[in-house]
Amino acid sequence: MGSGLSARGTTTLSSDELPKTSLPLDIVVVGCGLGGLAAAHCLGRIGHRVTILEQAPAIGEIGAGIQISPNVTRLLKRWGVGDRLDKAGIRPRAFVFHRYSNGEQVGWSPLGDQMVADHGEAYYHVHRADVHRMLYDLAAPYMTVRLNARVASIDPAVPSLTLHTGEVVHADLVIAADGVKSMLREVVVGGPDKAIPTGDAAYRAIIPTAEMAKDPELKWFVDNPQMNSWMGPGRHIMMYKIRPTDWNVVMAHPDDGAIESWTAEGDLGKMREVFKDFEPRRVQKMLDLIPRIMDWRLMDREPLPKWVHDDGKVALLGDACHPMLPYRAQGAAMAIEDAAVLGVFFVHITDRSQIGPLLHAYEKIRYPRTSKTQLSARSNQRTFHYEDGPEQVARDNSMRQAMLQLQGKAKGVPADNVGNANQWADKRLNQEQFNYDAELEAEKWWRENGGVVLASAA
Repeated sequence: MGSGLSARGTTTLSSDELPKTSLPLDIVVVGCGLGGLAAAHCLGRIGHRVTILEQAPAIGEIGAGIQISPNVTRLLKRWGVGDRLDKAGIRPRAFVFHRYSNGEQVGWSPLGDQMVADHGEAYYHVHRADVHRMLYDLAAPYMTVRLNARVASIDPAVPSLTLHTGEVVHADLVIAADGVKSMLREVVVGGPDKAIPTGDAAYRAIIPTAEMAKDPELKWFVDNPQMNSWMGPGRHIMMYKIRPTDWNVVMAHPDDGAIESWTAEGDLGKMREVFKDFEPRRVQKMLDLIPRIMDWRLMDREPLPKWVHDDGKVALLGDACHPMLPYRAQGAAMAIEDAAVLGVFFVHITDRSQIGPLLHAYEKIRYPRTSKTQLSARSNQRTFHYEDGPEQVARDNSMRQAMLQLQGKAKGVPADNVGNANQWADKRLNQEQFNYDAELEAEKWWRENGGVVLASAA
């Protein structure tokens, strides 16, 4: 049975037109973040009964920016929220890298219309809460959300989950989308398994663009949206507009005791001291406009040995199985792609004995891509943070060469910029990352391997 994706391409179909499973399952998704909501949408719209267990007392997302690259844009458009994304998001014109001390531009690569030309869809900067609302609205018709529902333990063989109140929730399938601090991850892998500190933390802040507009130099950034980075020893800053009213700031710095939380308040005085040697003409002006900051410890981990519990009824998704540094801006993208693949595969289920094989198929198709993306992000941690010296000079020269090539100012330079220090200038890497269509790749994989997967459950 085909899923119908090939025929529709990027066309949006109503839920009544989508193929439906012949065996609706009771599925519990743990976690109401972007990945959990995407999973609820993708599984619910094909006929499964989805309950989300969320430990928080209210639904909401923190105020921060998120980057939606073409590999996610095409999914959101296909799911019916393309117009909302285009209205809420900002399409940056370029990615610009600066030297931290004097603001010299050392790297540039086009985004904007060039992203559409090269990868078929747009690249957006968006407020994270806006994306969360889009996914919530997509999933709402198909899911029940239970708040204040913290999972205390799980019996993966049933499967059943015991809440902190003592209530037991039964399901046919459990998807753990409970983030980098996932409790269920340790159950899946069979022992203690904590994400590890990376040595970095990140200050996050939002500046009102109205305040920036009062200064002619800063107003230019508001009027000419782009992704802006300043790279320095052990630190870097990313800034970009996420709403007409909001300018997003992320400042990576050496971890000096930050906690692993998106909502931990930071010290403005300490932040300004850490970045006092960054250029005064623009960066210091913007830092002075920051009203308050969050300080977030950045965690990572090596790729897991497995994403699926041995009993074959519990699987991990998103940061629960592949947390990654934000330095490639693909963490949310990978979680949303995970959900898309689950939706393609679980339309085919005809017997509960197939749950385990379908989950293993999901892991098989997703593991190589997410692991490679993790490594790309980790590579950028080194690239962005070189101490002043030979490695930094080589990085800047590499980025500068790609910038001149992309601007048509360099002769004899390879046009694909493969291996360039600016990953966004590397044509081959961008094609791998941004041309990807998780649903169509899953459908292709299923046509070639689905019969074997279902037969393995017989």
